[in-house]
Amino acid sequence: MIHTLLTVEALLLLATAPGLAGLLLLAPDPANLPLAALCLLPLGPALSAAVYALHHRCGDLTELHPARTYWRGWRLNALPALRLWAPLLAWLTVIAFTLTHFTATGLPGWWAVLLAAVGAGSLLWGAHALVLTSLFAFRARDTARLAARFLLRHARATLGAASLLILAAALTALLTEALPALLAAPLLLSLLHSSRPVIAETQEDFTA
Repeated sequence: MIHTLLTVEALLLLATAPGLAGLLLLAPDPANLPLAALCLLPLGPALSAAVYALHHRCGDLTELHPARTYWRGWRLNALPALRLWAPLLAWLTVIAFTLTHFTATGLPGWWAVLLAAVGAGSLLWGAHALVLTSLFAFRARDTARLAARFLLRHARATLGAASLLILAAALTALLTEALPALLAAPLLLSLLHSSRPVIAETQEDFTA
C-alpha cells in the first residue's frame, strides 16, 4: 500500500507539473483566475488516473505495478475526465471571480452566500463524477446525471467527500497550498473508501 501510494503520488505530481509550475508563476490576484483555471486543466485527468490506479491496486507483490496501472488509467480516462472537468472548472472560475469582485456587482449579501453554496455543491458533485468517470465507461451526460443522483441518495458518501474538501481547504489556509497536492494520493484513497456505496450501486444497477 505504501509503495502504491508513493508511486501514484509521484506520477500525479509529474502529470500536473506543467500546470503547477504555471500556478507558481501567477501572482495571487483575482484577475489571474482564468489563467489559474487553465493551469488546473491537467489536474482532472491526473486525479482520474490516480483514482483508477488506487482502485485497481493489487495485493500480490509479484503483480505490483502501480505506475503501469496509473498510465493505463490516464490513457483510458483523460478525455472523459476532461469532458466533465473543463466545464466544472469554468463554472467554479466564474463563481470565484464573481465572489472576489462581489462589491462591484451591487447584489445583496445573501447572493454571495448562495454562490458559495452553489460552488460547494458543484465540488461535491465533481467528487462523485471523478469516481464514476475513473471507474466506469459512461457517456459524459450519464456520468453527470448519476453524480447528481448520488449527491442526496448517498448522503454519507457526500459527507465523506465534503470532509475531505474541508480538510484540504484547512491545510491550504493554515499551512501551505502545496500540502494538499503532496497528500493527494491518501486523500483520494479516502474518497474511494467513502464512495464504496456509490461504486457498489453503480456496478449493480447501471452496468451489464
